[in-house]
Amino acid sequence: MAHTSDRPQVAGLVLAAGGGRRLGGRPKALLEYRGRPLVENAVRVLRAGGCRSVYVVLGAEAQRVLGKADLAGCVVSVNADWEEGMGSSLRTGLASLTAAGEGEGPDAALVSLVDQPGIGAAAVARVVAACESASALVAAAYDGRRGHPVLFGASRWAAVAERASGDRGARDYLREHEKEITLVECGDVAEAYDIDTPGDLAHLE
Repeated sequence: MAHTSDRPQVAGLVLAAGGGRRLGGRPKALLEYRGRPLVENAVRVLRAGGCRSVYVVLGAEAQRVLGKADLAGCVVSVNADWEEGMGSSLRTGLASLTAAGEGEGPDAALVSLVDQPGIGAAAVARVVAACESASALVAAAYDGRRGHPVLFGASRWAAVAERASGDRGARDYLREHEKEITLVECGDVAEAYDIDTPGDLAHLE
């Protein structure tokens, strides 16, 4: 995308490939939230929070998700190796962002998880606002503890992808670069729960 301001341009990246193994094999992207698929909420939150473009990584039952969810305007990629865990989805998403082209692509990517509907636009906006350059490393914090979303400047994408494996996502990279992370407290505007088990589905009601 062409840059039209001096502020770094931040893209949103939704990781929505999970098959919901602990939910009886219900893909998380298709869980119903406020009458629509959960992935739509994640996209809406990123846009409302200031992400100029939104990239979505699908996996489990990707074609079904594409048929049911309105992802118009998003750059959608499908992770064929989604069963390997979040790391493979993060690599897929970062590859899609990198393909946007140097100079025209975003300066940073804010990574969100589809199964955290308690994190809304206010938290996203705070993390986006803390992005100062293409080397930024920013994370939301809840009572001082690092959580999601996490923002990676474009100069970090290759290293993040290299370290992403299994279900750990960017955890190893973040641990190794902990002193470089700018933490942005979001506990007053968001709740960082996950939708992982049948008991968690109450959060969607």
